[in-house]
Amino acid sequence: MARGRSLFLCLALALLAGCAPGGPIIQETDGAAEIPAENLIAITFDDGPRRETTERLLDGLLERGVPATFFLIGRQIAGSEDLIQRMAAEGHQIGSHTWSHVRLLGVSQDTLRDEVGRTQAALEELLGPGDYWLRPPYGAVDEADRTLIQVPMIKWSIDPRDWESLDAEKVKAAVLKDARPGQIILLHDIYDSSVDAALSIVDALKAEGYRFVTVEELLQSGGIQPEAGVLYCSADG
Repeated sequence: MARGRSLFLCLALALLAGCAPGGPIIQETDGAAEIPAENLIAITFDDGPRRETTERLLDGLLERGVPATFFLIGRQIAGSEDLIQRMAAEGHQIGSHTWSHVRLLGVSQDTLRDEVGRTQAALEELLGPGDYWLRPPYGAVDEADRTLIQVPMIKWSIDPRDWESLDAEKVKAAVLKDARPGQIILLHDIYDSSVDAALSIVDALKAEGYRFVTVEELLQSGGIQPEAGVLYCSADG
């Protein structure tokens, strides 16, 4: 019942607010027993890839043995194919953030199909067939258009507004204040300050006993079988 209430609340807020292949990364546990599922958390990145920052982020995540989920802008795939292939090879989940980061609320159905379909096609051409989940820009899509979305949609439950402050310490503090098991953290891999914050957040939360997983793994840990056209905010739905 609690999970059902959380799902209802998440979807209600979303409506009001405009709410891959490759081997998995192995995380070090310092010889401790496997971290229980309730200590799982996901870190996600929007608006990339951007070579100068995304490459450094991938280096840091690999060093720490941490998988993430990247929601890519389709028009930025060209020229960054090697970075995206690296994401897949290193076990990160890859999804779509539309072709041009257009707000999907109020757009025509043709625009929605184009924005989502072009990015899906570009990812399939690069990485092969797959379900590349969608993060709608600004976290929302018109309720009537959800039937057009053929994959699950992902929002977030922790938003430190890293794009606004561009201050790594403030971003880190905001995330750590709200961090709870089962949450989805939103960051952007196009800012140096966000990369600095992300790696510092990972270090801090791992020290507290958290284990980072992809969004798909996080939802599975909550017993969720993601459905096309449904917007999820956390492991509670």
